[in-house]
Amino acid sequence: MPFDETTTGAPATHDQAAAPAATGERADLLETLAKHRHFLRFTTRDLTDEQAGLRPTASELCIGGLIKHVTAVERSWAEFIVDGPSAMGDFTAMTEADWARREAEFRMLPGDTLAGVLADYAETARRTDELIAALPDLGAAHPLPKAPWFEADARWSARRVLMHVIAETAQHAGHADIIRESLDGAKSMG
Repeated sequence: MPFDETTTGAPATHDQAAAPAATGERADLLETLAKHRHFLRFTTRDLTDEQAGLRPTASELCIGGLIKHVTAVERSWAEFIVDGPSAMGDFTAMTEADWARREAEFRMLPGDTLAGVLADYAETARRTDELIAALPDLGAAHPLPKAPWFEADARWSARRVLMHVIAETAQHAGHADIIRESLDGAKSMG
């Protein structure tokens, strides 16, 4: 599949163009997120659906699955900003079926296409950008959902959530870059 900036919103300016005008801190945060989204999407240039699902390293990760995961994470954190911990549920009560669905986020499943995965990611990015640009207060906070990886009784502001989404996106863009280089030697930078 050819890499098409118009459909994937690759450059940071494309991600920002869909959102209401953000200024100051919001603009800085959204620009940083857009940059890392671009690097993640850029790893998909010229890949087929099959290649997007390959796992050429010792890891269980594939490029398409990473994008699916980052999309799901960004979407759930945006819902958290609006609705609080109820948007994410209680991770301590997850069943084996819940964990299996979560693990499926990291794989290209039958019927998944790279174009579809990228379109879902672009739509999620657009919604997040609009939410952050329009949010009355980045300092508004909610208690975190119950999860073994969260500190008990911790609260995160919208600002903290957005910084977490940026960090998660950057980390997985790096994973995708290593996977892409293992597939065919292509690199996001350098």
